[in-house]
Parts: sequence; structure tokens; C-alpha cells
Amino acid sequence: MLNLDTPIHPGEILRQEYLAPLGLKPYTLAKKLHVPRTRIERLTHKATPVTLDTALRLAKFFGTTPQFWMNMQASYDLAVQGRAEQAEIAEIEQLKVAG
Repeated sequence: MLNLDTPIHPGEILRQEYLAPLGLKPYTLAKKLHVPRTRIERLTHKATPVTLDTALRLAKFFGTTPQFWMNMQASYDLAVQGRAEQAEIAEIEQLKVAG
């Protein structure tokens, strides 16, 4: 089950929402996408991000869009980085425009 309190890596979505219901293994998906087995295995283990190339291939195979995969990656990256830099970002004073 996905924990909504923490950022969700696209590899977890791929594993739980696509591979598991379809009974696909990372190796099988890698063969169908014409990529190294390790690329999909590392993605599903949250060890690597979705790349542009991978997003294009996943979109074609699953009938989604590359933006779907890249938006998930960008959302994940922003959440992780935002948490890491939360204190420093909080110290930045917002621009106030006189008006």
C-alpha cells in the first residue's frame, strides 16, 4: 500500500499500479521496451529516476504520455528536495511589490 505522507517514487507506481496487476516482471518489461534489464529493476527499486528516454518508452508501451511519467518524477524530486531544503527556503524573504 502506498504511504501518502511521503513522496512516491515513480518506480513504486510502475511496480504497484502497472507491473503487479499485469503480472509483469521488470525483466519482461525491459525486453519489451528494448532497454537493459537493470534500468527497469533500478527504477522499480527507487534507485534511479525516470529519464526522458524511459518516459517515452513507458508511455508508448502503456498507452500513457511521456508527460505522465516525467510529471511524476518532477513531483517526486520537488517533494524530496523541498523537504531537504525546507529550513533554508523558509529564510528567503518574499518580494513585496509596492502598489
